[in-house]
Amino acid sequence: MRTYGKKYKDALKKVNDTAKYSVADASTLVKDVTYTKFDGTVEIAMNLGVDPRHADQNVRGAVVLPHGLGKKVRVLVFAKGEKLKEAEEAGADFVGGDDIAAKIQGGWLDFEAAIATPDMMGVVGRLGKILAPRGLMPNPKVGTVTMDLKNAVRDAKAGRVEFKVNKAGIIQAPVGKTSFDAKQIEENMRAFIDAIVKAKPAAAKGTYIKSAYVSATMSPSVRLETIDLK
Repeated sequence: MRTYGKKYKDALKKVNDTAKYSVADASTLVKDVTYTKFDGTVEIAMNLGVDPRHADQNVRGAVVLPHGLGKKVRVLVFAKGEKLKEAEEAGADFVGGDDIAAKIQGGWLDFEAAIATPDMMGVVGRLGKILAPRGLMPNPKVGTVTMDLKNAVRDAKAGRVEFKVNKAGIIQAPVGKTSFDAKQIEENMRAFIDAIVKAKPAAAKGTYIKSAYVSATMSPSVRLETIDLK
């Protein structure tokens, strides 16, 4: 049986485990139950009424959070020719092609977001087994395979969050830091939830958002009222 420390137990007393909280109230409460000395990550987890085994019920996309993620995002761009200069001018931290791919194959992964121009996908494709498990694989469906490097780099640095439902129908993503004020957490959560609602597959039947929780690192989770999320 799992045991909890005193600070966790004290925090747990502040959460009514039979209640469902509005996004606004949950944003305040998740800060109130945070007890770590470091700046923890605030995450949202949503259980969707979809069957990801069917391609027409997949939920995938990206959203730029209004207040970002509270951390510096190092952006890598795979490009060549004039697009290399464009990526640098857009603020990319690393740019290149075969040279960068070789570094990654050698174990280098000091970046949080990867973008590629379409003509570089032959190079990037060879890195799939390395990048995909870490959520770093450029993908045209979420706007990270594009010729518009200026906007792609800007969005990545501004707090762009990619999401994809897993085999169990769960989507989980960061929506800020515990150092954010409650209003910032609320607005980030609402932006993320709106993106999930807009990504609802036409083939999805019945209740789309079955349950949702918000939590901070090492802290108790707070259940959201799903009626507010539609």
